[in-house]
Amino acid sequence: MTTTIQLVSPVDGRVYAERQYADAMQVEQALTAATSAQAQWQRRSLSERAALCSAAVDAMLAMKTDIVAELAWQMGRPVRYGAGELRGFEERARHMIAIAPQALADIEPTPIAGFRRRIKREPLGTVLVVAPWNYPYLTAVNTIIPALMAGNAVILKHASQTLLVGERFAQAMRRANLPEGLFHNLLLDHDQTAAVIASGRVQQVNFTGSVDAGKAMESAACGGFLGMGLELGGKDPAYVRADANLEHAVENLVDGSFFNSGQSCCAVERIYVDRKIYPAFVEAFVALTRQYVLGNPLEEATTLGPLVNAGAADFVRGQIADAVAQGARALIDPSAFAADAPGSAYLAPQVLVDVTHKMSVMRDESFGPVVGIMPVDGDDEAIALMNDSEFGLSASIWTRDLAAAERLGDELRTGTVFMNRCDYLDPALAWTGVKNSGRGVTLSRLGYDGLTRAKSFHLRHEI
Repeated sequence: MTTTIQLVSPVDGRVYAERQYADAMQVEQALTAATSAQAQWQRRSLSERAALCSAAVDAMLAMKTDIVAELAWQMGRPVRYGAGELRGFEERARHMIAIAPQALADIEPTPIAGFRRRIKREPLGTVLVVAPWNYPYLTAVNTIIPALMAGNAVILKHASQTLLVGERFAQAMRRANLPEGLFHNLLLDHDQTAAVIASGRVQQVNFTGSVDAGKAMESAACGGFLGMGLELGGKDPAYVRADANLEHAVENLVDGSFFNSGQSCCAVERIYVDRKIYPAFVEAFVALTRQYVLGNPLEEATTLGPLVNAGAADFVRGQIADAVAQGARALIDPSAFAADAPGSAYLAPQVLVDVTHKMSVMRDESFGPVVGIMPVDGDDEAIALMNDSEFGLSASIWTRDLAAAERLGDELRTGTVFMNRCDYLDPALAWTGVKNSGRGVTLSRLGYDGLTRAKSFHLRHEI
Protein backbone atom coordinates (compact mmCIF):
# COMPACT_ATOMS: atom_id res chain seq x y z
CA MET A 1 0.00 0.00 0.00
CA THR A 2 1.22 3.49 -0.88
CA THR A 3 1.64 5.54 2.29
CA THR A 4 2.07 8.96 0.69
CA ILE A 5 0.04 11.09 -1.69
CA GLN A 6 1.56 13.50 -4.17
CA LEU A 7 -0.28 16.59 -5.31
CA VAL A 8 0.79 17.17 -8.91
CA SER A 9 0.13 20.75 -10.01
CA PRO A 10 -1.63 21.27 -13.35
CA VAL A 11 0.37 24.49 -13.74
CA ASP A 12 3.66 22.78 -14.60
CA GLY A 13 3.20 19.07 -13.86
CA ARG A 14 5.52 19.12 -10.86
CA VAL A 15 4.81 17.77 -7.37
CA TYR A 16 3.50 20.75 -5.41
CA ALA A 17 2.92 18.97 -2.09
CA GLU A 18 3.38 15.52 -0.62
CA ARG A 19 1.78 14.14 2.52
CA GLN A 20 1.39 10.90 4.46
CA TYR A 21 -1.96 9.13 4.46
CA ALA A 22 -3.45 8.74 7.91
CA ASP A 23 -2.60 5.39 9.49
CA ALA A 24 -5.06 3.10 11.26
CA MET A 25 -4.23 4.51 14.68
CA GLN A 26 -4.79 8.11 13.56
CA VAL A 27 -8.16 7.19 12.05
CA GLU A 28 -9.21 5.38 15.23
CA GLN A 29 -8.10 8.28 17.41
CA ALA A 30 -10.01 10.77 15.26
CA LEU A 31 -13.23 8.75 15.37
CA THR A 32 -12.97 8.25 19.13
CA ALA A 33 -12.13 11.89 19.81
CA ALA A 34 -14.97 13.08 17.58
CA THR A 35 -17.52 11.00 19.48
CA SER A 36 -16.28 12.30 22.82
CA ALA A 37 -16.08 15.94 21.73
CA GLN A 38 -19.49 15.85 20.10
CA ALA A 39 -21.17 14.68 23.29
CA GLN A 40 -20.01 17.88 24.98
CA TRP A 41 -20.45 20.15 21.95
CA GLN A 42 -24.17 19.43 21.59
CA ARG A 43 -24.65 20.77 25.12
CA ARG A 44 -23.21 24.14 24.12
CA SER A 45 -25.74 26.86 23.44
CA LEU A 46 -26.42 27.81 19.85
CA SER A 47 -24.94 31.25 20.48
CA GLU A 48 -21.69 29.66 21.70
CA ARG A 49 -21.50 27.46 18.62
CA ALA A 50 -22.19 30.47 16.41
CA ALA A 51 -19.41 32.48 18.00
CA LEU A 52 -16.85 29.72 17.47
CA CYS A 53 -17.98 28.96 13.93
CA SER A 54 -17.86 32.67 13.07
CA ALA A 55 -14.35 32.83 14.47
CA ALA A 56 -13.36 29.93 12.22
CA VAL A 57 -14.74 31.78 9.19
CA ASP A 58 -12.76 34.88 10.21
CA ALA A 59 -9.61 32.80 10.60
CA MET A 60 -10.03 31.33 7.13
CA LEU A 61 -10.55 34.72 5.53
CA ALA A 62 -7.41 36.01 7.24
CA MET A 63 -5.45 33.48 5.16
CA LYS A 64 -6.83 34.77 1.84
CA THR A 65 -3.56 35.94 0.31
CA ASP A 66 -1.90 32.57 0.74
CA ILE A 67 -5.03 30.64 -0.23
CA VAL A 68 -5.45 32.36 -3.62
CA ALA A 69 -2.00 31.33 -4.85
CA GLU A 70 -2.40 27.84 -3.38
CA LEU A 71 -5.62 27.34 -5.31
CA ALA A 72 -3.92 28.20 -8.58
CA TRP A 73 -1.11 25.75 -7.93
CA GLN A 74 -3.41 22.96 -6.74
CA MET A 75 -6.21 23.00 -9.31
CA GLY A 76 -5.35 25.64 -11.90
CA ARG A 77 -7.87 28.45 -11.29
CA PRO A 78 -6.41 31.85 -12.27
CA VAL A 79 -5.36 33.98 -9.31
CA ARG A 80 -7.55 36.82 -10.53
CA TYR A 81 -10.57 34.69 -9.55
CA GLY A 82 -9.23 32.98 -6.45
CA ALA A 83 -10.65 35.47 -3.96
CA GLY A 84 -14.12 34.92 -5.42
CA GLU A 85 -14.33 31.45 -3.94
CA LEU A 86 -13.58 32.84 -0.49
CA ARG A 87 -16.32 35.44 -0.92
CA GLY A 88 -18.73 32.61 -1.67
CA PHE A 89 -17.33 30.63 1.25
CA GLU A 90 -18.06 33.53 3.57
CA GLU A 91 -21.53 34.17 2.13
CA ARG A 92 -22.62 30.58 2.64
CA ALA A 93 -21.04 30.19 6.07
CA ARG A 94 -22.46 33.45 7.46
CA HIS A 95 -25.91 32.65 6.08
CA MET A 96 -26.05 29.17 7.57
CA ILE A 97 -24.90 30.52 10.94
CA ALA A 98 -27.52 33.27 10.83
CA ILE A 99 -30.47 31.00 10.03
CA ALA A 100 -29.53 28.26 12.51
CA PRO A 101 -31.76 29.53 15.37
CA GLN A 102 -34.81 29.42 13.09
CA ALA A 103 -33.86 26.21 11.29
CA LEU A 104 -33.11 24.34 14.50
CA ALA A 105 -35.95 25.76 16.57
CA ASP A 106 -38.45 23.41 18.19
CA ILE A 107 -41.65 22.72 16.26
CA GLU A 108 -44.73 23.11 18.44
CA PRO A 109 -48.07 21.73 17.21
CA THR A 110 -51.42 23.32 18.03
CA PRO A 111 -51.69 23.36 21.85
CA ILE A 112 -53.84 20.76 23.63
CA ALA A 113 -54.87 21.42 27.21
CA GLY A 114 -52.89 19.36 29.69
CA PHE A 115 -50.10 18.48 27.27
CA ARG A 116 -46.78 19.91 26.22
CA ARG A 117 -45.85 18.67 22.74
CA ARG A 118 -42.87 19.59 20.65
CA ILE A 119 -40.45 18.26 18.07
CA LYS A 120 -36.80 18.92 18.79
CA ARG A 121 -33.93 18.82 16.30
CA GLU A 122 -30.98 16.83 17.67
CA PRO A 123 -27.52 16.34 16.12
CA LEU A 124 -26.72 13.06 14.42
CA GLY A 125 -23.26 12.60 15.93
CA THR A 126 -20.27 12.57 13.58
CA VAL A 127 -20.56 13.79 9.98
CA LEU A 128 -18.05 12.71 7.34
CA VAL A 129 -17.53 15.31 4.60
CA VAL A 130 -15.91 14.00 1.41
CA ALA A 131 -15.09 17.12 -0.60
CA PRO A 132 -13.97 17.63 -4.23
CA TRP A 133 -11.17 19.66 -5.75
CA ASN A 134 -13.03 21.91 -8.21
CA TYR A 135 -14.54 24.31 -5.65
CA PRO A 136 -12.72 23.01 -2.60
CA TYR A 137 -13.78 25.68 -0.10
CA LEU A 138 -17.34 26.23 -1.30
CA THR A 139 -18.36 22.58 -1.47
CA ALA A 140 -16.84 21.72 1.90
CA VAL A 141 -18.33 24.65 3.77
CA ASN A 142 -21.82 23.70 2.57
CA THR A 143 -21.76 20.93 5.17
CA ILE A 144 -18.99 21.76 7.65
CA ILE A 145 -20.44 24.91 9.18
CA PRO A 146 -24.08 23.80 9.40
CA ALA A 147 -22.99 20.40 10.74
CA LEU A 148 -21.09 22.11 13.55
CA MET A 149 -23.91 24.58 14.17
CA ALA A 150 -26.33 21.66 14.51
CA GLY A 151 -24.13 20.15 17.23
CA ASN A 152 -22.26 17.50 15.27
CA ALA A 153 -18.58 16.62 15.08
CA VAL A 154 -17.00 16.74 11.62
CA ILE A 155 -14.39 14.64 9.86
CA LEU A 156 -13.19 16.11 6.57
CA LYS A 157 -11.71 13.94 3.87
CA HIS A 158 -10.66 16.35 1.13
CA ALA A 159 -9.67 15.46 -2.42
CA SER A 160 -5.98 14.65 -2.76
CA GLN A 161 -5.72 17.28 -5.53
CA THR A 162 -6.57 19.97 -2.97
CA LEU A 163 -5.18 18.42 0.18
CA LEU A 164 -3.89 21.80 1.37
CA VAL A 165 -7.50 23.01 1.60
CA GLY A 166 -8.18 20.41 4.26
CA GLU A 167 -5.17 21.69 6.15
CA ARG A 168 -6.49 25.25 5.90
CA PHE A 169 -9.82 24.17 7.38
CA ALA A 170 -8.02 22.47 10.26
CA GLN A 171 -5.86 25.54 10.79
CA ALA A 172 -8.90 27.82 10.87
CA MET A 173 -10.64 25.59 13.44
CA ARG A 174 -7.56 25.60 15.67
CA ARG A 175 -7.23 29.38 15.47
CA ALA A 176 -10.90 29.71 16.39
CA ASN A 177 -10.30 27.51 19.46
CA LEU A 178 -12.91 24.91 18.60
CA PRO A 179 -13.02 22.15 21.22
CA GLU A 180 -10.26 19.59 20.78
CA GLY A 181 -11.38 16.58 18.78
CA LEU A 182 -14.49 18.19 17.30
CA PHE A 183 -13.04 18.68 13.81
CA HIS A 184 -10.54 16.43 12.04
CA ASN A 185 -8.90 16.65 8.64
CA LEU A 186 -7.84 13.17 7.53
CA LEU A 187 -5.93 12.17 4.42
CA LEU A 188 -7.57 8.89 3.41
CA ASP A 189 -7.35 6.66 0.37
CA HIS A 190 -10.46 5.09 -1.19
CA ASP A 191 -10.29 1.91 0.91
CA GLN A 192 -9.83 3.86 4.13
CA THR A 193 -12.76 6.12 3.29
CA ALA A 194 -14.96 3.12 2.61
CA ALA A 195 -13.87 1.58 5.91
CA VAL A 196 -14.77 4.73 7.85
CA ILE A 197 -18.20 4.82 6.18
CA ALA A 198 -18.80 1.16 7.01
CA SER A 199 -17.45 1.44 10.55
CA GLY A 200 -20.67 2.52 12.23
CA ARG A 201 -18.72 5.41 13.75
CA VAL A 202 -20.14 8.12 11.48
CA GLN A 203 -23.84 8.89 11.20
CA GLN A 204 -23.95 10.96 8.00
CA VAL A 205 -21.82 11.16 4.86
CA ASN A 206 -21.99 14.17 2.56
CA PHE A 207 -20.15 13.61 -0.70
CA THR A 208 -19.58 15.72 -3.80
CA GLY A 209 -18.10 14.04 -6.85
CA SER A 210 -18.74 11.69 -9.73
CA VAL A 211 -21.66 9.32 -10.18
CA ASP A 212 -19.39 6.27 -10.00
CA ALA A 213 -17.81 7.51 -6.76
CA GLY A 214 -21.29 8.17 -5.37
CA LYS A 215 -22.22 4.56 -6.08
CA ALA A 216 -19.08 3.46 -4.24
CA MET A 217 -20.13 5.58 -1.25
CA GLU A 218 -23.56 3.95 -1.22
CA SER A 219 -22.01 0.50 -1.45
CA ALA A 220 -19.76 1.22 1.53
CA ALA A 221 -22.75 2.45 3.52
CA CYS A 222 -24.98 -0.51 2.63
CA GLY A 223 -26.63 -1.92 5.73
CA GLY A 224 -25.25 0.78 8.00
CA PHE A 225 -28.47 2.80 8.21
CA LEU A 226 -26.59 6.09 7.96
CA GLY A 227 -27.60 9.17 6.02
CA MET A 228 -26.09 9.88 2.60
CA GLY A 229 -26.01 13.27 0.90
CA LEU A 230 -24.78 12.95 -2.69
CA GLU A 231 -24.08 15.82 -5.07
CA LEU A 232 -22.96 14.11 -8.24
CA GLY A 233 -22.64 15.01 -11.92
CA GLY A 234 -24.33 17.57 -14.10
CA LYS A 235 -24.97 18.34 -17.75
CA ASP A 236 -26.73 21.59 -17.18
CA PRO A 237 -28.75 23.10 -20.02
CA ALA A 238 -29.73 26.66 -20.90
CA TYR A 239 -32.62 27.82 -23.08
CA VAL A 240 -32.47 31.23 -24.75
CA ARG A 241 -35.95 32.32 -25.82
CA ALA A 242 -36.60 34.71 -28.69
CA ASP A 243 -37.46 37.51 -26.26
CA ALA A 244 -34.20 37.23 -24.28
CA ASN A 245 -31.82 40.13 -23.74
CA LEU A 246 -29.24 38.80 -26.18
CA GLU A 247 -26.24 40.70 -24.88
CA HIS A 248 -26.96 39.74 -21.28
CA ALA A 249 -27.56 36.09 -22.19
CA VAL A 250 -24.35 35.81 -24.20
CA GLU A 251 -22.18 37.45 -21.55
CA ASN A 252 -23.49 35.27 -18.75
CA LEU A 253 -23.66 32.00 -20.66
CA VAL A 254 -20.08 32.32 -21.90
CA ASP A 255 -19.03 32.82 -18.29
CA GLY A 256 -21.29 30.00 -17.13
CA SER A 257 -19.74 27.67 -19.70
CA PHE A 258 -16.06 28.48 -19.27
CA PHE A 259 -15.49 29.84 -15.76
CA ASN A 260 -13.12 27.56 -13.85
CA SER A 261 -12.37 25.98 -17.25
CA GLY A 262 -15.86 24.49 -17.18
CA GLN A 263 -14.94 22.39 -14.13
CA SER A 264 -18.16 22.89 -12.23
CA CYS A 265 -21.01 20.49 -11.56
CA CYS A 266 -23.44 23.26 -12.52
CA ALA A 267 -21.48 24.64 -15.48
CA VAL A 268 -23.54 25.25 -18.61
CA GLU A 269 -22.67 22.38 -20.98
CA ARG A 270 -25.45 22.60 -23.57
CA ILE A 271 -27.42 25.56 -24.91
CA TYR A 272 -30.69 25.62 -26.86
CA VAL A 273 -31.51 28.86 -28.68
CA ASP A 274 -34.70 29.93 -30.42
CA ARG A 275 -34.09 29.63 -34.14
CA LYS A 276 -35.07 33.28 -34.71
CA ILE A 277 -32.05 34.55 -32.79
CA TYR A 278 -29.78 31.54 -33.16
CA PRO A 279 -27.34 33.04 -35.76
CA ALA A 280 -26.90 36.29 -33.80
CA PHE A 281 -26.46 34.40 -30.53
CA VAL A 282 -23.80 32.04 -31.89
CA GLU A 283 -21.89 34.88 -33.55
CA ALA A 284 -21.77 36.92 -30.34
CA PHE A 285 -21.01 33.85 -28.20
CA VAL A 286 -18.02 32.88 -30.33
CA ALA A 287 -16.70 36.45 -30.46
CA LEU A 288 -16.71 36.70 -26.66
CA THR A 289 -15.19 33.24 -26.23
CA ARG A 290 -12.25 34.25 -28.41
CA GLN A 291 -11.37 36.96 -25.88
CA TYR A 292 -10.30 34.45 -23.24
CA VAL A 293 -6.63 34.32 -22.34
CA LEU A 294 -5.44 30.74 -21.78
CA GLY A 295 -2.25 30.50 -19.79
CA ASN A 296 -0.42 30.25 -16.49
CA PRO A 297 -3.03 30.79 -13.75
CA LEU A 298 -0.48 32.62 -11.59
CA GLU A 299 -0.42 35.49 -14.09
CA GLU A 300 -3.04 38.23 -13.64
CA ALA A 301 -3.74 38.43 -17.38
CA THR A 302 -4.90 34.81 -17.51
CA THR A 303 -8.66 34.27 -17.62
CA LEU A 304 -8.62 30.55 -18.43
CA GLY A 305 -6.29 28.20 -16.62
CA PRO A 306 -5.43 24.55 -17.22
CA LEU A 307 -7.75 21.70 -16.43
CA VAL A 308 -6.96 19.73 -13.32
CA ASN A 309 -4.74 17.32 -15.25
CA ALA A 310 -3.87 16.22 -18.76
CA GLY A 311 -6.21 13.25 -18.57
CA ALA A 312 -9.20 15.50 -17.97
CA ALA A 313 -8.19 17.69 -20.91
CA ASP A 314 -7.73 14.66 -23.15
CA PHE A 315 -11.23 13.44 -22.28
CA VAL A 316 -12.69 16.74 -23.50
CA ARG A 317 -10.48 16.65 -26.61
CA GLY A 318 -11.90 13.20 -27.30
CA GLN A 319 -15.47 14.44 -26.95
CA ILE A 320 -14.77 17.28 -29.38
CA ALA A 321 -13.09 15.00 -31.91
CA ASP A 322 -15.91 12.48 -31.66
CA ALA A 323 -18.55 15.18 -32.20
CA VAL A 324 -16.73 16.58 -35.23
CA ALA A 325 -16.42 13.10 -36.68
CA GLN A 326 -20.22 12.81 -36.39
CA GLY A 327 -20.85 16.08 -38.19
CA ALA A 328 -20.46 18.84 -35.60
CA ARG A 329 -18.55 22.01 -36.45
CA ALA A 330 -15.96 23.48 -34.09
CA LEU A 331 -16.05 27.28 -34.28
CA ILE A 332 -12.92 28.05 -32.26
CA ASP A 333 -9.42 27.58 -33.69
CA PRO A 334 -7.28 26.18 -30.83
CA SER A 335 -4.13 27.55 -32.50
CA ALA A 336 -5.34 31.04 -31.60
CA PHE A 337 -4.60 30.13 -27.97
CA ALA A 338 -0.84 29.82 -27.65
CA ALA A 339 -0.93 27.79 -24.43
CA ASP A 340 -3.15 25.06 -25.92
CA ALA A 341 -1.02 21.97 -26.29
CA PRO A 342 -2.28 18.49 -27.20
CA GLY A 343 -1.60 16.06 -24.38
CA SER A 344 -1.26 18.82 -21.78
CA ALA A 345 -3.73 20.18 -19.21
CA TYR A 346 -4.00 23.43 -21.16
CA LEU A 347 -7.05 23.35 -23.42
CA ALA A 348 -8.60 26.15 -25.47
CA PRO A 349 -12.34 26.78 -25.07
CA GLN A 350 -14.50 25.29 -27.78
CA VAL A 351 -17.96 26.04 -29.19
CA LEU A 352 -19.69 23.31 -31.19
CA VAL A 353 -22.69 23.66 -33.50
CA ASP A 354 -24.56 21.13 -35.66
CA VAL A 355 -24.59 18.93 -32.58
CA THR A 356 -27.14 16.25 -31.69
CA HIS A 357 -28.01 14.23 -28.62
CA LYS A 358 -26.36 11.21 -30.21
CA MET A 359 -23.01 12.84 -29.42
CA SER A 360 -21.22 12.31 -26.11
CA VAL A 361 -20.58 16.04 -25.78
CA MET A 362 -24.35 16.59 -25.47
CA ARG A 363 -24.99 13.59 -23.20
CA ASP A 364 -22.02 12.93 -20.94
CA GLU A 365 -20.59 15.35 -18.41
CA SER A 366 -17.61 17.13 -20.00
CA PHE A 367 -16.29 19.03 -16.98
CA GLY A 368 -14.20 21.15 -19.30
CA PRO A 369 -14.31 24.24 -21.55
CA VAL A 370 -16.63 22.99 -24.29
CA VAL A 371 -20.28 23.72 -25.03
CA GLY A 372 -22.68 22.58 -27.72
CA ILE A 373 -25.34 24.96 -29.09
CA MET A 374 -28.52 23.82 -30.86
CA PRO A 375 -31.38 25.80 -32.48
CA VAL A 376 -34.94 25.01 -31.38
CA ASP A 377 -38.38 25.90 -32.69
CA GLY A 378 -39.97 26.94 -29.42
CA ASP A 379 -40.60 26.10 -25.79
CA ASP A 380 -41.82 22.54 -26.21
CA GLU A 381 -38.77 21.40 -28.16
CA ALA A 382 -36.44 23.19 -25.77
CA ILE A 383 -37.96 21.59 -22.66
CA ALA A 384 -37.90 18.13 -24.24
CA LEU A 385 -34.20 18.48 -25.07
CA MET A 386 -33.30 19.97 -21.69
CA ASN A 387 -34.96 17.03 -19.94
CA ASP A 388 -33.29 14.51 -22.25
CA SER A 389 -30.46 13.77 -19.83
CA GLU A 390 -29.57 11.39 -17.03
CA PHE A 391 -28.64 14.45 -14.97
CA GLY A 392 -30.72 17.16 -13.32
CA LEU A 393 -28.78 19.63 -11.19
CA SER A 394 -29.64 23.07 -12.57
CA ALA A 395 -31.11 24.62 -15.72
CA SER A 396 -31.47 28.21 -16.87
CA ILE A 397 -34.10 30.03 -18.93
CA TRP A 398 -33.24 33.32 -20.60
CA THR A 399 -36.30 35.45 -21.21
CA ARG A 400 -37.98 38.74 -20.32
CA ASP A 401 -41.18 36.88 -19.39
CA LEU A 402 -41.30 35.92 -15.71
CA ALA A 403 -44.55 33.97 -16.09
CA ALA A 404 -43.06 31.94 -18.94
CA ALA A 405 -39.94 31.16 -16.88
CA GLU A 406 -42.07 29.91 -14.00
CA ARG A 407 -44.29 27.86 -16.31
CA LEU A 408 -41.35 26.28 -18.12
CA GLY A 409 -39.50 25.78 -14.85
CA ASP A 410 -42.34 23.59 -13.63
CA GLU A 411 -41.71 21.30 -16.61
CA LEU A 412 -37.97 20.95 -16.03
CA ARG A 413 -36.70 17.90 -14.16
CA THR A 414 -33.91 19.63 -12.26
CA GLY A 415 -32.95 20.68 -8.75
CA THR A 416 -32.65 24.42 -9.47
CA VAL A 417 -34.26 26.59 -12.12
CA PHE A 418 -32.57 29.88 -12.97
CA MET A 419 -33.95 32.81 -14.93
CA ASN A 420 -31.42 35.13 -16.56
CA ARG A 421 -28.53 33.77 -14.52
CA CYS A 422 -26.66 30.50 -14.11
CA ASP A 423 -23.84 28.72 -12.30
CA TYR A 424 -24.62 30.19 -8.87
CA LEU A 425 -25.67 28.81 -5.50
CA ASP A 426 -27.95 30.99 -3.39
CA PRO A 427 -27.40 29.88 0.22
CA ALA A 428 -31.01 30.78 1.06
CA LEU A 429 -32.24 28.16 -1.43
CA ALA A 430 -31.96 24.38 -1.31
CA TRP A 431 -29.06 22.98 -3.36
CA THR A 432 -30.19 19.60 -4.61
CA GLY A 433 -30.36 17.42 -7.69
CA VAL A 434 -32.56 14.81 -9.34
CA LYS A 435 -31.80 11.72 -11.40
CA ASN A 436 -28.04 11.03 -11.47
CA SER A 437 -27.21 14.45 -10.06
CA GLY A 438 -27.68 13.12 -6.58
CA ARG A 439 -29.81 13.00 -3.45
CA GLY A 440 -30.21 15.16 -0.40
CA VAL A 441 -30.06 18.88 0.27
CA THR A 442 -27.41 21.33 1.37
CA LEU A 443 -27.81 25.04 2.16
CA SER A 444 -31.04 26.83 3.15
CA ARG A 445 -33.15 25.83 6.15
CA LEU A 446 -33.67 22.45 4.52
CA GLY A 447 -29.92 21.82 4.62
CA TYR A 448 -30.20 21.36 8.39
CA ASP A 449 -32.70 18.52 8.04
CA GLY A 450 -30.07 16.05 6.83
CA LEU A 451 -27.75 16.98 9.68
CA THR A 452 -30.24 16.45 12.50
CA ARG A 453 -32.82 13.91 13.66
CA ALA A 454 -36.29 14.63 14.95
CA LYS A 455 -37.13 13.84 18.56
CA SER A 456 -40.72 14.18 19.77
CA PHE A 457 -41.75 15.16 23.31
CA HIS A 458 -45.30 14.20 24.31
CA LEU A 459 -45.67 15.37 27.92
CA ARG A 460 -48.93 15.03 29.82
CA HIS A 461 -48.64 17.38 32.76
CA GLU A 462 -52.26 17.41 33.99
CA ILE A 463 -53.59 14.13 35.38
